[in-house]
Amino acid sequence: MIGFAALALLAGVLVSLSRQINGRLALSTSAWESSFWNHVVGLGFITLAALVFGGLFAGAPQDAPWWAYLGGPVGVVFIAAGSWLIARIGAAQTALLIIAGQMISGVMIDIIMGTAGNTLARIAGVALILAGMWVARSAKD
Repeated sequence: MIGFAALALLAGVLVSLSRQINGRLALSTSAWESSFWNHVVGLGFITLAALVFGGLFAGAPQDAPWWAYLGGPVGVVFIAAGSWLIARIGAAQTALLIIAGQMISGVMIDIIMGTAGNTLARIAGVALILAGMWVARSAKD
């Protein structure tokens, strides 16, 4: 479990770093162009990694439902929005809002899917994140 938690924390650091880098690129281009280059360079990277490590075409994509491919367009909008927001509201506020959105939707998905766990604790956790955002924002004003 510790290994999974460490990997999740690393992924969080990489998301934050990615937002900063794409936000900087968006200052020189635009949010959409930043997202475009993010995906072009990402495609090159995953292609190279797959050539080195293998496994790029190891599944059966035809067996996936049509909506399983919506992650691409959703990712484009997510990256463009993050790139645009970083320059306007700052890295910390953007990250907090993104995390709050992820937590709210994650809790809703868990409730809808009937995932095991304490729903009240999950809702309380989201409330604490939102309260922390409010306190951080109020301190600036």
